[in-house]
Amino acid sequence: MEPALFEQMAMPLFDQLYNHAHWLTGNRSDAEDLVQETYAKALKGFRSFAAGTNLRAWMYRILRNTFLTSRAGLAAQKTDWLDEDDEAAESLPAPTATPEHQLLAAENRQQLMDALASLAVRDREILLFCEVEEMSYREIGQVLDVPLGTVMSRLSRARQHLRQALERRNHGV
Repeated sequence: MEPALFEQMAMPLFDQLYNHAHWLTGNRSDAEDLVQETYAKALKGFRSFAAGTNLRAWMYRILRNTFLTSRAGLAAQKTDWLDEDDEAAESLPAPTATPEHQLLAAENRQQLMDALASLAVRDREILLFCEVEEMSYREIGQVLDVPLGTVMSRLSRARQHLRQALERRNHGV
């Protein structure tokens, strides 16, 4: 396949990939490098991409694998994981226009972002795929190269870890 076709198909995913890379790395410069390396690898391997398959999942998989083999990814993965065999928070009411309400909403958003950032990369990644990127479980399974049941168990565990992180922050632990 030719580079022009790759550009036409892959460039619309750039912002999504960059946002995901930024969440993974926690650093703008590292995220830019990660996305650049992802696109370079994807272009180089574009001939192996099967037309009619999920380009988005393919690109995310390259980004994820590139991150995991990078120094930042390897350092972040030095964590013990639970065995694979081992819901969402209630939505907030619509905010009113009072300054107090806006301040509380901003504080809640910041607590959520801090709690999410404190999670292990594996938990943060699957939550981002599901909740931010709005990927289906099947698509997440394609990116992570795991069965559907594993996606569901990892997502459940990640949500539990997020709830625990929020509780620790709310109780000052």
